[in-house]
Amino acid sequence: MLGLELLTALVTVVHFLALAYIGLGGFLAWMWPKSIFVHVFFAFWGVAVNVLPLSCPLTVAEDFLREQRGLGPLPGGFNEYYIYGTIIPDALLPFVAVVALLLVAVSYIGAALLWRQRQHGHVAGQSVGFGGPG
Repeated sequence: MLGLELLTALVTVVHFLALAYIGLGGFLAWMWPKSIFVHVFFAFWGVAVNVLPLSCPLTVAEDFLREQRGLGPLPGGFNEYYIYGTIIPDALLPFVAVVALLLVAVSYIGAALLWRQRQHGHVAGQSVGFGGPG
């Protein structure tokens, strides 16, 4: 039984990490440009499971593990159980949703600008920007 409890906790931690990656992972593309492709998938999936009648595989896994332990599924799902009204007050949910979308947009704009800058101005051993060879 302890193994199932630990596995359930691990899935929960991975779920929180996935949510953090959805909101902030686009900034990794500033350092590792190709990581944007992974993030685009996560971002679309994160929006889709909140807008469409789709189940998140991590929620399904957590519910399965809870059922194996004799517990019911998470009431309302992962976000409703762990986040809405607990970590984030219900009144702030629309604001937090807009901030999350803005974070993703800013990270993508920054990644695109950095990619473009690398493509047009970066030569091995030279920095991009003012004061370079001209």
